Amino acid sequence: MTRDDITGAGGAGAQEAVFARRERLRANLAALRERVAAACAAAGRSPEDVHLIAVTKTFPASDVRALAGLGVTDVGENRDQEAAAKAAACADLPLRWHFVGQLQTNKARSVARYADLVHSVDRERLVRALGARARAEGRRVGCLVQVNLDLDSAAGVLGPRGGADPADVLAVADAVAEEEGLLLEGVMAVAPREGDPDAAFARLYAVAERVRDRYAQARTISAGMSGDLEAAVRQGATHLRVGTALLDDRNPNVG
Repeated sequence: MTRDDITGAGGAGAQEAVFARRERLRANLAALRERVAAACAAAGRSPEDVHLIAVTKTFPASDVRALAGLGVTDVGENRDQEAAAKAAACADLPLRWHFVGQLQTNKARSVARYADLVHSVDRERLVRALGARARAEGRRVGCLVQVNLDLDSAAGVLGPRGGADPADVLAVADAVAEEEGLLLEGVMAVAPREGDPDAAFARLYAVAERVRDRYAQARTISAGMSGDLEAAVRQGATHLRVGTALLDDRNPNVG
């Protein structure tokens, strides 16, 4: 896209801003892909086996459109209100929408309408609510069982980042597999704020293997963000949830 391709109201200054933002995203995406490629090379893996999810929380739908124009196909959000609005605004784009935040059962109806993959399924009650809503919408929603890797916290929604206790993950996976409106695709986790991310993601991989032994199709491991993606790649992550490294710091126009 050139400056001449950018049209619309707001005058030349606004058009220049749109162009500059797209070019910034282009540069960030190129740098991120190089970083992932280097991490894969160091781990003896193919970059084709690692998928990027652009987490666009607090950033506008215009950024989603710009990223789609740059070849991004997977977009993640962690708040339903924001996610639902962006999915509606970008419904004409060939995107796969990921819900990556902690999910309350009263939001299951809304999330089931647009999410292609929910990363934060961590309890059977949520499984039942999400499955019922997915069936009501005539959809089949992919699910990842979120695993709590923080050894010093309570599991589930009371924990700082959510997630089922590793000992309970298979029970949650079984519940997902039994729901007609859901498809079990694997596991997800967030590394603890303190400690070695390699060790945390190694624990996640061990849990993922147990799930995969029972459900062969559950091959997704969603792990790693801007600050720890190399560790995630070393420990077998298939999907990286990247926000800051791609979109820069949090949108200053959002409170």
